Amino acid sequence: MRYFLILSLCLIPFVGVSQSIEGVWETYDDESGELKSEVKIYIKDGKLYGKILKLYNLDIDPKDAKCELCTDYRKDQPVIGMLVMSGLNKSGSEWIGDAALLDPNNGKSYDAKVWLESNNKLAVRGYIGWFFRTQYWKKK
Repeated sequence: MRYFLILSLCLIPFVGVSQSIEGVWETYDDESGELKSEVKIYIKDGKLYGKILKLYNLDIDPKDAKCELCTDYRKDQPVIGMLVMSGLNKSGSEWIGDAALLDPNNGKSYDAKVWLESNNKLAVRGYIGWFFRTQYWKKK
């Protein structure tokens, strides 16, 4: 009985540790590695969303950044506070969605797949047909 109690107490920390995709994530430029933004990812009504909280390393004041190339309701809207990830559905350990990932730099929406690589590393993949690009975001 004593060994069972000791084993149970040792396992409690591992049971309580679960990886969460929700939180604030930092994005980085693929080429330079510079910090680009902070994105808050959250779940609402069973779907995954992400909005931009902060922008970094811009040539203009981040408050003036607008999505000039967007073609939907986000056209000419401020990038800070903008939904750039919307309506992804959980599929196993991944979140997927059609036209669910927006790149405010070019105004294009991409099919998306998002998954946790580790507790502090998020893989964000955008697709156009067979072509894709994966970025890795770090938890803040």
